[in-house]
Amino acid sequence: MTLPAPLLSWPLLTVPNDAGRLVFPSLEKSVRERIEVILRTRPGEQLMWPEFGGGIEEFLQQPNTLTTRRRLHDRVREALERWEPRILLDRVDVQEVPDQPSHLRVEIGYRLRRTDARHQIAITLQLES
Repeated sequence: MTLPAPLLSWPLLTVPNDAGRLVFPSLEKSVRERIEVILRTRPGEQLMWPEFGGGIEEFLQQPNTLTTRRRLHDRVREALERWEPRILLDRVDVQEVPDQPSHLRVEIGYRLRRTDARHQIAITLQLES
């Protein structure tokens, strides 16, 4: 018997799989998803946690300048160091995308504290045209 999907789902309400077991994401996947949530959440957006988030969408209307890239770098580093205690940041690089002057690529290198395994994630933002 397959249960219908609930209106609310993970992380608010877990649903057993077909074998009746709760399935949780791996540490690597959980951290990767959390990094994206942190960076894309605007401070003040999350109920009862008004300081949470990096708010990188704020940079979407900014010009692609050295100042914007530096501010974005600092925002990413500060947000991840504050809100994701399961990682150690190795690097945050904010670079222009070749042949796309309105795009920036944010590359984040990190290690999992528990395993010391190295990982990286990249996010591309399109700034003002």
